[in-house]
Amino acid sequence: MQENSSIKITSKKLNLQDCYDFVQDASCGGISLFVGTVRNKTQNKTVTLLDFSTYQAMAIKEMQKIADKALTDFNIQKIAIHHAEGKLQIGDIPVIIAVSSAHRKAAFVACQFAIDTLKKTVPIWKKEHFIDGDVWVNAHP
Repeated sequence: MQENSSIKITSKKLNLQDCYDFVQDASCGGISLFVGTVRNKTQNKTVTLLDFSTYQAMAIKEMQKIADKALTDFNIQKIAIHHAEGKLQIGDIPVIIAVSSAHRKAAFVACQFAIDTLKKTVPIWKKEHFIDGDVWVNAHP
C-alpha cells in the first residue's frame, strides 16, 4: 500500500501542492485536505513559535500504519501525511494530510481519522514558546 501513500517528516517547509499532486487521481471525485497552521494565541497566551521534536524512525512507521489503515478501512485511493520538525513561526505549516477517494465522504472521514490518530499515537512532541516562557504541550522527548 506504500505506493498509495506519501509519508514525510522534514525540517524543510511543507508543500501543500506536493501533497495535492500526490493524491490527485483520475478515478477520484474528492480530495480532502487538512492543513495545520501555527496560530498566535493559545489559552489567551501569545505564542511566539512552536518547536516540534520527533523520534523520526518510529514516527514514520506509525504514520505509515495510519495511512495503511485509512487505505484499508475508508475506501480511499491515496493519502499523504507530511509533518514538519524544528522551529516554526506563526503562520507556518506543521502538518498536511491529503486524501483522495471516488466520493467526498470517504476522503473527509479518512482525513479526520488520520489527523486525530496522528496526534494520539505518533511520537511527535510540541513545545510552545510564549513571550514569558515555554511549555511542552504533551509528553516530551
